[in-house]
Amino acid sequence: MSSPFDETDFIDRDLQSNPTARGTAATPGAAAAIAPRPPTREELESKVNEAQNRIAELKRAQEELERERAKLDEARRRRTEFETGRTEMLQHLTRGLGILEQAEFKARRDAEQMTKTLAGFREALGNVQAIQEQTWTQASWNSELTRALTTIENARMEWNAARLKWTVLDGAAAAGPETPPAGQPAQPDWLTAGKAGALWKTGLALTWPLALVVLAGVIVLAALLLRR
Repeated sequence: MSSPFDETDFIDRDLQSNPTARGTAATPGAAAAIAPRPPTREELESKVNEAQNRIAELKRAQEELERERAKLDEARRRRTEFETGRTEMLQHLTRGLGILEQAEFKARRDAEQMTKTLAGFREALGNVQAIQEQTWTQASWNSELTRALTTIENARMEWNAARLKWTVLDGAAAAGPETPPAGQPAQPDWLTAGKAGALWKTGLALTWPLALVVLAGVIVLAALLLRR
């Protein structure tokens, strides 16, 4: 009669498939020999020195990067200053060039007109100075007088035309109103240049009709009172 248990049931198949575990279980002293040992003081000091050297290298690298960043910031600032200054000066110089060219053209035109005015003045002055009244005779003085009046009228026209172009010739307009000395209040216009008398006459001319009406009323009232 056969047994209900097979002889293979008593075999540990995991132990057969993992001989390392079998050897470890068999020899516990070998596991203790393979475990890592704690570092020694020399090894720790060596690692600390390596870490400090690494930190020093990182600090030197950081300082180098900081210097490089400062250089880049300075270069960026100078580049921005260059571009801004170039744009600004291009605008200013272009505008100034246009303004000065226009002013130069006006000044050149004024100079040409002034040259013509000077030539006209010299010619008119020479014509007026050339009038010699003492050379006139009884027979020719009428025609000479007409010619002299024509010369003077031409000179006057030259002068008036020049005054319209050059305000510097108009002394009264160029000088302007007279200003009082410092520390003295300015007087009203009606108190200066003899205008007070003119103002009094104007006031009298405006008030004398009213005075006549009042005087006539007084006379009529007095006549009525006398009749009573």
